[in-house]
This record gives sequence, C-alpha cells and structure tokens, in this order.
Amino acid sequence: MEKTGVVIEIKKGRIKDANLGMIACARAANREVYALILNDTAENFREILEAHGVHAMVEITTGGADHTPWNPEQHTRAIITAMEALHIKALLALTTPMGRELLPRIAAALDAPLVMDCIDVDLEKGLARTTLYSGKTIGTIQVTGSHELFGIRPNVIAPVPVKTKAKMISMPIDTPVSGKFKTVEILPGQSSQTDITEADIIISGGRAMQSKENFDLLFQCAHTMGAAVGASRVAVDMGWVPYTMQVGQTGEKVSPRVYIACGISGSIQHFAGMKMSGMIIAINTNAEAAMVSNCDYFIEGDLFEIVPLLTQRLTQKAK
Repeated sequence: MEKTGVVIEIKKGRIKDANLGMIACARAANREVYALILNDTAENFREILEAHGVHAMVEITTGGADHTPWNPEQHTRAIITAMEALHIKALLALTTPMGRELLPRIAAALDAPLVMDCIDVDLEKGLARTTLYSGKTIGTIQVTGSHELFGIRPNVIAPVPVKTKAKMISMPIDTPVSGKFKTVEILPGQSSQTDITEADIIISGGRAMQSKENFDLLFQCAHTMGAAVGASRVAVDMGWVPYTMQVGQTGEKVSPRVYIACGISGSIQHFAGMKMSGMIIAINTNAEAAMVSNCDYFIEGDLFEIVPLLTQRLTQKAK
C-alpha cells in the first residue's frame, strides 16, 4: 500500500484542528497515512491521531550544531530524509506560514510538482482543486512525478473520525545545513487571539474602522461569541492591526463557518481570502459595495451603531 505523509502542525501543545481535515483527505485515497511530527513528542497526540485514522506517527527530531527551534532549511532536509527512508510518495501540509516555508523547498529539492492552497485533492488520480485569479474561479490541476506535494487550505476539508491503531516510528535526524539561514530571535505575535485560519467565526474590519482604537469594538464583540478578529489590507497598512490579522490574497485565506465583514468594501483581493466561508454577513452603509453582492446577509447601517448592539444582545443572551 502506498504511503502519504502529512506534516502535522502543533501550536501551544495541541494539534491544529485543520490537520484533521488534511488527514481525512489523505485517507480518502486508501493509502497508509504517516503523520510527520517535527521536534515534539508524538506520543502526546496518539489519541487524537488514532481517532482520525493515522496509521503511523513519525517523530522527527533534528539535531546537530545548527539546531534551532525553527530552521526551514534543516527541517526541509529532515522531512526529505524521512520521506526517502519510509518510501512516502505524496506529502500534504497546510498552507500556513510553516507550510509555505517548507513545501516549496521540499518540492525544489525533490524536483517534484507542488500545488498550493488546495481545496480538495484526489491522490489516486493526482488531481488538485485550487482557487485561481484571485478566487474568481476554481481550477483542477493534474500532477505526475515520483513525488507529489500539496498545500491544503486550512478548514476547507471536514475531519472524518476513523479509529486506527498507529505504530510509532522514532527518527532522530542529524541534518547538516549550509548556515545561510539562522534564527536570531522569535518574538510572540502582537495578538493573543485565536489564529484566524482556525476560527469558526471571524468578524473583520476595514477602512471604515477609522482607527486602531475602534477595533476594540470588534474585539469586544468577538469575545461574546468566541470569534477571532480579522482585517482588510488597508487596515493593516494603516497600522491599526498586525499583519497576522489580514484576510485576503496577500494575507490569510480563511474558511470560517461565519464571516462578518464590517465596513469592508469587498475588493477582489479581500474576497479571495474569505470566499470559502460558510456564511458571509456584511455590515455597511454602502448598499452598492462589492461585498454586498457577495454576501448571504446584508445589514445596511453604521457599524459603530450595529456592532455595539450585537455585542449587547449576545452578552444578554449569554447570561
């Protein structure tokens, strides 16, 4: 049976939920699924991985004089070494900052085809579906090669619980690197909120927010419904919020169950980042805004009046 590797992302000691949909995608091809875990204790995640159908947990530990907490050059070599040793043909990873660092490097080293930002993959046929032209259309791409690599958009593929018994494979790998890449310092993000790529509900603000302070309205509202706060590119460019909150073609591509756009005109670039949302709600004074024609529900009015009312109603409901 062929093997598919899945690069597992771990944050603050837990597996990102988006990994589970990626595992379901790998299992659909009736192949053995190998969960590749970098520099963490795989045994800590046995229960959740076995509950979603993983056949093997591969604990990859990198070492040597060049070892640092994050070195994509070193980690690329480690994953390639594991793929070759375990005869893994296809590799899946999330299109997160980590996935964007690793997948192109691995593809280049293996001279293998790579499709990023996939919304679906058929490993049996070597087909990947991905958004094209700023999200205006969906294309189907066929790949062939000794290895095939796919970047999966977070949260677009639903997890499928399947019980398995996973074997444990420990792979300490000493990977010498060129020294061209060095981690100098790792700084915590400016926002302590949920990663927007994992959020079930996102409330985003655009130019109409007018200031950094006004984003507090969105944070307060988000808190009442367990949501994350996002932003348009202009809000980030103005310095009102950090880049990690940017939704769009040049920011994060998100797929929440509910997306609430507050004062966002809805450019093609922004829509490309959130068009896969389950439900889109637009709050805007301009009924002619592009976002209005692309939303499921439109609330015409001033966000500075509507959002506080929404926060108040949600707070009352929670009591």
